[in-house]
Amino acid sequence: MVLEIGQVAPDFTCEATNGETVKLSDFRGKNVVLYFYPKDMTPGCTTQACDFRDYHKNFDEVNAVILGVSPDPLDRHHKFIEKHGLPFSLLSDENHEIAEAYGVWKLKKNFGKEYMGIERSTFVIDKEGVLVKEWRKVKVKEHVVEALEYVKNNLK
Repeated sequence: MVLEIGQVAPDFTCEATNGETVKLSDFRGKNVVLYFYPKDMTPGCTTQACDFRDYHKNFDEVNAVILGVSPDPLDRHHKFIEKHGLPFSLLSDENHEIAEAYGVWKLKKNFGKEYMGIERSTFVIDKEGVLVKEWRKVKVKEHVVEALEYVKNNLK
């Protein structure tokens, strides 16, 4: 299935760092900023998570929930949250089912080696659960501000 703007975002169920089993559909009535990142504690992922942390209140003001997704296990997510004071839930997608549903589980190349991993991406899902915006192959610098501006200017 190809993910397209205007369609209902793929629902999922997984464990979150808040101790709950989370379903995307549980967030109906709120805007959702769903961001996929490769790995906790790495430089780019830390910068991105801290940017979302620093703008968390701004997203709250526009009725938007931030959810971060990576293949890391919950215990590593908990360490990442604790170390950087992240005020939002991280979702553990160890079997990469969510990443595959959103088309971000990709063949990557690094230093001549090929492997499967997360393509840094962000999706905005509106209150009705419809995918309204996506960014793929995200560059971390200024991305969170761009996502916030999109939500502020395009969603009620």
